[in-house]
Amino acid sequence: MNDKLKLYDKEFDSRLLVGTALYPSPAIMRESVAASGAEIITLSLRRQSPAQQQGKMIWDYIQESGCQLLPNTAGCKTPKEVIALAEMSREIFRTDWLKLEVIGDDYNLQPDPYGLVEAARELVGRGFKVLPYCTDDLVVCRKLLDVGCEVLMPWGSPIGTGRGLMNKYNLQTLRERLPDTPLIVDAGIGAPSQACEAMEMGFDAVLLNTAIARAQNPVLMAESFKLAVESGRAARNAGLMRKRQTASPSTPTLDMPFWQQTVSASKEGEKA
Repeated sequence: MNDKLKLYDKEFDSRLLVGTALYPSPAIMRESVAASGAEIITLSLRRQSPAQQQGKMIWDYIQESGCQLLPNTAGCKTPKEVIALAEMSREIFRTDWLKLEVIGDDYNLQPDPYGLVEAARELVGRGFKVLPYCTDDLVVCRKLLDVGCEVLMPWGSPIGTGRGLMNKYNLQTLRERLPDTPLIVDAGIGAPSQACEAMEMGFDAVLLNTAIARAQNPVLMAESFKLAVESGRAARNAGLMRKRQTASPSTPTLDMPFWQQTVSASKEGEKA
């Protein structure tokens, strides 16, 4: 059974994508990424200064690891800002993959749906493979698909909150109404159990950063998320039972209970 994650023209064994920010040290970041088994690593472009070669160590590590780099435009608030950063990213990192972020509110870092669609249309036209970070709004997601995005990254909850899947109705609706679109839950995942639940709901992958980087033991937490994502995917493939309103015995009963059958058999034996 081929159960690889396919995004644009590439296939991956891992369904866990991780970020590279907020770790106590570069060494722990490297160990954590390795423990997660992730094959796609996202990197914030606005945190890098090419002139000072900031981020070069992370870039060198990504090249050594063979992972797919997914530069992101975290912190950008306008399509113009995004386009400039994306072109710089393509030139520096030699990749046309881009996690598109256009922030519309500083308080909860909610994506700007209008700026997102405008920027996605322009980027797709320029040949980028765009993975937009968006809300769980079905209409916005459809518009992003209409302008050429082939992958969507709806939030579970606001970035860095760890509140998990806040609106399961919306998320389930996305999964059911967009069955052929790769959907990656991005942001808000705080515990491995939440990542597992997202996979059980049928999402194709999970992207997270803070839950691993801010853990007391990031390496161990990365491994925990790896196992949770694998477990959720396996459960989805195995077929979860349907929830029922009424109780149902796990062991069907026929005629009399077995202990009464034993007593009855003994009496029959005594008679014989």
